[in-house]
Amino acid sequence: MKVESRSIEYIPVEERHGKARDLFPIWFGANMHITTLVTGALPIALGLNLFWSLAAIVMGTLIGAIFMASHSAQGPQLGIPQMIQSRAQFGVIGAIFPLFLVMFVYFGYFASSGMLAAQTLSSLTSMNQTSSILILNGLCFVVTIFGYQVIHKMQKVLSWTTLVTYLIATILVFQLSIPEGSWNVGHVSFSQFLLAVSMIATWQLSYAPYVADYSRYLPITTPTSHTFWYSYIGTSISTIWMMTLGAILTTAIPNFLNATGANLAHMYGKFAIIMFLVIIFGQLAINVFNLYGAFMSTITTIEPFMKLKVTAKVRVGMILAVTIIGTILCLLGKSNFLSFFLNFIFFMSYFLIPWTSINLVDYYLLRHGKYNVKDIFDVNGQYGKVNLITCSAFLISILVEIPFINATFYVGPIAKAFNGADLAWVVGLIVPAVLYYFPMKKKLDTPTNNLETQEGIL
Repeated sequence: MKVESRSIEYIPVEERHGKARDLFPIWFGANMHITTLVTGALPIALGLNLFWSLAAIVMGTLIGAIFMASHSAQGPQLGIPQMIQSRAQFGVIGAIFPLFLVMFVYFGYFASSGMLAAQTLSSLTSMNQTSSILILNGLCFVVTIFGYQVIHKMQKVLSWTTLVTYLIATILVFQLSIPEGSWNVGHVSFSQFLLAVSMIATWQLSYAPYVADYSRYLPITTPTSHTFWYSYIGTSISTIWMMTLGAILTTAIPNFLNATGANLAHMYGKFAIIMFLVIIFGQLAINVFNLYGAFMSTITTIEPFMKLKVTAKVRVGMILAVTIIGTILCLLGKSNFLSFFLNFIFFMSYFLIPWTSINLVDYYLLRHGKYNVKDIFDVNGQYGKVNLITCSAFLISILVEIPFINATFYVGPIAKAFNGADLAWVVGLIVPAVLYYFPMKKKLDTPTNNLETQEGIL
């Protein structure tokens, strides 16, 4: 094993390797852990029965994965991490705005997955949760140092391991007794259903800020459709599978979420140790994803102000710094996990969805994948320091979402008028797309801008 030498810079054509099908185990394995399973329990926690919870899981996943896979398809074409590509929309300095918010995604998922891993390890051993958090996060730190290649190999191992163990778990779960009425199609709260769909879709959208980080090493000739479908199918299958298990287990076993990992592992009886180890491995794997993304975003934030050369020492130091921040959040949130996780999911969706809308409109509808990658790293290049059109569209969209919000910390007036239906995610997709597309199209159609773009296209 060797430490990855690249960070946020462009991956030269001669260093590209692999095939689009390599993305399937990456995104299949990325969801094969108990954080996904717990997310599947959230519709039940909102008050939906099992039938409508599964309907929300399927609908939310299939919708959210469209956006996730559309971001993945950008990687081979541009050869750079996802968030640094946001400089083409926000400006080299302006991109720090969404970057700062995306850091909450990484740290929030790192903390929630870390808490579940520690909870499981503490159930297996006599260690307290604080010690478990420190040990497991230390292991994540070590693996993240090695980077892209090791993460790919680890995900392949995880995919095959979890495929076998969760197939057995699925057989055991479907033998559980389900309370009467769980499958009733009749009465459903439309507002709760919409809220559940938005939360599940947000799970997929949360991969958007770093999904292209794992496709950027693929050859530039990789067909966009291949990159899209291997990412889409991989993430959809594993998400629906794990979330379905979470919904059923929460329905069938009282207080299942109080000790998720232990309750799941003990279903294996005398072979519980196997499931304990698989669960812990799965949590470690997804937290390596989160640390790697946080590291990339930190470098992207700092780079415009100081032309930082990411040596091995710098890499270790920065990954250590983000590990420490994530560990502190783990320790602060361990006493009330479910409340922490619910608020995190709500908070994340309200700024992540406008960002993804702007990014995809720019890539697919305005620039059609044609960017000057050199200028993405130049504060004086054609993308400028700050793009006021983008920053305004992003900020206005977040403000417009507020009346539509239905969260544990706030319910907006329009959400109340619709009996609690959370339509903020729909607003967050449509409003920024409109606010960004028309003025930016006018700007890009100017002769001066056309000349700059033609001179420097990748």
